[in-house]
Amino acid sequence: MLVAGFPSDVFGTNCYVVAPGPGEECVVIDPGIGVVDRLDDLLAEHRLRPVAVLLTHGHLDHTFSVTPVCGAKGVPAYLHSDDRYMLEDPGKALSSMDVNKLLGGLPWSEPDEVAELADGQLLKIAGLEIAVDHAPGHTGGSVMFRSQSADEPVCFSGDVLFAGSIGRTDLPGGSMEQMWASLREKVLPLDDATVVLPGHGPATTIGRERATNPYLRDAGLSAPKRGF
Repeated sequence: MLVAGFPSDVFGTNCYVVAPGPGEECVVIDPGIGVVDRLDDLLAEHRLRPVAVLLTHGHLDHTFSVTPVCGAKGVPAYLHSDDRYMLEDPGKALSSMDVNKLLGGLPWSEPDEVAELADGQLLKIAGLEIAVDHAPGHTGGSVMFRSQSADEPVCFSGDVLFAGSIGRTDLPGGSMEQMWASLREKVLPLDDATVVLPGHGPATTIGRERATNPYLRDAGLSAPKRGF
């Protein structure tokens, strides 16, 4: 399986492409601010043909380029239903001043085709099998994408889990209570060998985070006791 990516120049949001191999169809994950040219170069380098854009959540730093990418390639975007409102109007999750500054005065438009994701869904797309885990907390519709096609398991964690930290929960739609539940129920059960490719920052593994991430430690300690 081919996984390649790069951080955007604004907010360092990681944009990824995933494909069975070079010269194949692929999916694009989280095309953020100002990534179109670099993404096109990456696709050309590996001779990839996008068939979908997958969004880990609705914040503008992860969705900014979704419409030009989908429009140029003629492909749909996928987003959890609970964050659908952010794709219609990104200002609902940020202040109008922030949105106007990020958009540079340009009008916002959503992609022509948007498919809504659901917890437990298995996407069979571009020759890949990608599981969808609804993991709210950073936003109500945050999801993680797990590859079922790699020799080693891979999790695209969006802004749920970072190396050494987690996503903030103080923006509209965020909830620390939901984040604790997502860490306990969606993250901690993953195999230690799972490679985590987050929405910001470097790659890590579940095993490393289980041992060193204070949020995962606290989530584990707060898990309900089983048995007597």
